[in-house]
Amino acid sequence: MTFINYAAKEINCKIVYYGPGLGGKTTNLQHIYTKTAPDRKGKMISLATETDRTLFFDFLPLDLGSIRGFTTRFHLYTVPGQVFYDASRKLILKGVDGVVFVADSQAERMEANVESIRNLESNLDDYGLKLVSLPYTLQFNKRDIPSVMPTDEMYRMLNYKREPTFEASATTGFGVFETLKSVAKQILIELRKK
Repeated sequence: MTFINYAAKEINCKIVYYGPGLGGKTTNLQHIYTKTAPDRKGKMISLATETDRTLFFDFLPLDLGSIRGFTTRFHLYTVPGQVFYDASRKLILKGVDGVVFVADSQAERMEANVESIRNLESNLDDYGLKLVSLPYTLQFNKRDIPSVMPTDEMYRMLNYKREPTFEASATTGFGVFETLKSVAKQILIELRKK
């Protein structure tokens, strides 16, 4: 849920990067952070465990301009990839305005992708939200490594609502900003309807 701070003339929106463990969610945010001008971003917070790179969240407020004189600030989060941390995943989704699902393109990770997208639907449902009605973008990450599935096969298995879909390599930055811009644009369109 978008938070409007009238005193500061700010519109705060929350984007959550969701997907299986080690699929590239944190790497997406790290690339965005390193390529964003210092005056356009806040501090990035990252918590890690032995088994997963993100235990709770990464938080990156990113200023992407204004609407009707209000500064629009996007707060980017990732969820832990392992289903073991489901309570954290669910908590991070609270108040979400848009979702990026980061799918691992390796053939052997397809089952984890499907399990994670089902978990996303279930956790959104607990908040009375539906993926079909949220700003949502699908990213096929790790396109730069061997043994990746063909994109048409991935699209057939993971596409939910004909959402915008991007090929990416978060380690090189390929497709990272295009993915972010897609979900941010959808959120801004929703804000203008209000």
